[in-house]
Amino acid sequence: MRRYFGKTFIYLALIACGLFMIVPFIWMISTALMSQAEFNKGESVFIPRESYDIIAGSQPEQRIIVVKERGDSSLVHFLNEEGKITREYVQIASGRVKHIYKPISLHWDNFIKAFKKVPFARYFANTIYVSFLSLLGVLVTSAFAAYAFARMEFRGKDLLFLLFISMVMVPEPIYLISSYILLDKLHWLDTYRGLIIPWFVNVFTIFLFRQHFKSLPKELFDAATIDGCSTFGILRRIVLPLSKPVIATASVFSLIGSWNSFMWPLVMTDSPEKRLLQVGLSYFNAEASAQTTLLMAASTFSILPILVVFFLAQKQIIESTAKTGLKD
Repeated sequence: MRRYFGKTFIYLALIACGLFMIVPFIWMISTALMSQAEFNKGESVFIPRESYDIIAGSQPEQRIIVVKERGDSSLVHFLNEEGKITREYVQIASGRVKHIYKPISLHWDNFIKAFKKVPFARYFANTIYVSFLSLLGVLVTSAFAAYAFARMEFRGKDLLFLLFISMVMVPEPIYLISSYILLDKLHWLDTYRGLIIPWFVNVFTIFLFRQHFKSLPKELFDAATIDGCSTFGILRRIVLPLSKPVIATASVFSLIGSWNSFMWPLVMTDSPEKRLLQVGLSYFNAEASAQTTLLMAASTFSILPILVVFFLAQKQIIESTAKTGLKD
């Protein structure tokens, strides 16, 4: 009985934590589907619904805000399509005011408006280009480095690996200035090389690969060596085919890191045509700060691709995470 209640408590706690994390995403999507006027009212939180006043019989439909009623007349503000006031304190007959209520009103056009407001197509193309080239470099360098740390013997191996791991604790702002000076001397500022090549090495990915390589049976390596397989052949023909889950995990983590990169591309690039998605989103935020619905729409389609990649590879991520650290 105690075990049953313990499991129930754990599941309830996990469900509560899951809801706590997913509620902001639900609010973001719901806000992206609202009209700006509806959002400014603050009446709807999670269900996009719209209610407003119009002048009965007006063609085209003229929206208004009733400010004050005086007997048979009302003082109203006239609004445009974006919900901004065009005329103030106009007196009309109260009988001409008609209230419109739409229980569920989804404004899918917010996504189109947000996408066209700034060159998001260019930002997406830049981010995809940088992300996949960085991923290719990370996989190559991590495979070689992890194999050396896991299966090869050389002087100072453990000390060097500890130095590598210690770099994880160094925050990016610490080395940002020195990196800027280095890229300036290499003439890599405001170039794709400056966005890609410095991220060809990822310490955490090397750690993941090393832990997985160490968990592989030693007999496989001994048999391959006896058969005359070279070191590179063992890595290519035996180790990598058995490392698909950890490769998928490292790929997802690398793509997420490149997709969400903000500080590095903000500092190292200047021209608008080389902006990455997160930097472009910040500029969009500055330009459309008063249009919350468009900003939430832009945020939604910015994170959607990486969410799809994560859900497609979640099985491999769980499998590789479960194996990590089984043998040291």
